[in-house]
Amino acid sequence: MRMTQIVSITSQGQISIPANIRRNLKLNLYNKASIRQEKGRLIIEPVEDILLLAGSLKGYALKGKNPDEISRLEKKAWEKAAVSRYKKSIK
Repeated sequence: MRMTQIVSITSQGQISIPANIRRNLKLNLYNKASIRQEKGRLIIEPVEDILLLAGSLKGYALKGKNPDEISRLEKKAWEKAAVSRYKKSIK
């Protein structure tokens, strides 16, 4: 759904997102947004709150490993993935 509304820009560069757009996007006081410039336009997108992700990676945790060991394991995984991608590309 495309919705266009005119908003004011304050002297401090702030804008208000109209209530109907906030409702449609389910935005509230505690949400964050990202903003970028693209082809002469401002693109504002809601950003999921990182706190809502708490515990979502729990099943992937490497328990009993120190940061250096985890770093070595990650490096090996990247190397293995790179070799795999290369082998697929030459087939």
